[in-house]
Amino acid sequence: MMKIPAAQMEQSQIELQLPAPPPANAKALASWLQGQLNIDREPAKISTEPAKAVTWAGQSLLQPSQWRVDFHSPQRSVSAEYWVGNTFVSVKHQDANVFAFLTRLHKGVGMGVGWVLLADTLAGGLVFLSLTGLLLWTKLHGTRLTMAGLGLISLGLVMFFVLDSL
Repeated sequence: MMKIPAAQMEQSQIELQLPAPPPANAKALASWLQGQLNIDREPAKISTEPAKAVTWAGQSLLQPSQWRVDFHSPQRSVSAEYWVGNTFVSVKHQDANVFAFLTRLHKGVGMGVGWVLLADTLAGGLVFLSLTGLLLWTKLHGTRLTMAGLGLISLGLVMFFVLDSL
């Protein structure tokens, strides 16, 4: 199968020096990143992983806590990772080209509840119109209705096998 690499994300990574008193928690880190990187939206996800004991080369060590902050929009994605105790935070930045932007918009990445409801309503409307159009075409006569049913079942099986093979 020949894939066309239309949707691409341009990636870059930087390390930002933290201020003298480092942020006290992950939410404070998110606020600081918003100011430093001129991000005008709230974080999509803030997660913290507590410190834990790990084994490294047969020796038990204490791994520090890790904070992650993600900002998403259809145009770009910013992910920051901070290990408590470091003097810097690692930031990964991805910019979408036009096709990736449309794909992310279609998926609702970084969009609000209103956009998701609108997209789902339109999709549901299209499915409803397709099914009612099919029923109008068959005029609920036996032969056409049987053929439409066989066609839909065949299409469903093809989709199942294609998705199952991925």
